[in-house]
Amino acid sequence: MAIAIIVNEHERLSILHCLAAMENYAANNSIIQGVCASYGNTMTIDKLGTQLHWLKEQGLVTLEHHESYTIARITQRGLDVERGLATTPGVKRPGPR
Repeated sequence: MAIAIIVNEHERLSILHCLAAMENYAANNSIIQGVCASYGNTMTIDKLGTQLHWLKEQGLVTLEHHESYTIARITQRGLDVERGLATTPGVKRPGPR
């Protein structure tokens, strides 16, 4: 498996972990970027945007665009993937809790 594929899978899971941990299951792209970096998944804001759009296409998040930021909200399916109850090719399956 190519390194880029593994990195993408980890980045996407870390985004879902971030959103699942938020009180209202949503955060802006700057907060997500910081939280993912704390998980060891440092991304540029452009790379984060690409990952958020990919997650949206899979039905795992919704996006609300504003002038200078984006708010992402995890969907029920996204929560299921984040918890390991469902799988989506392209997102790392979490380890047992």
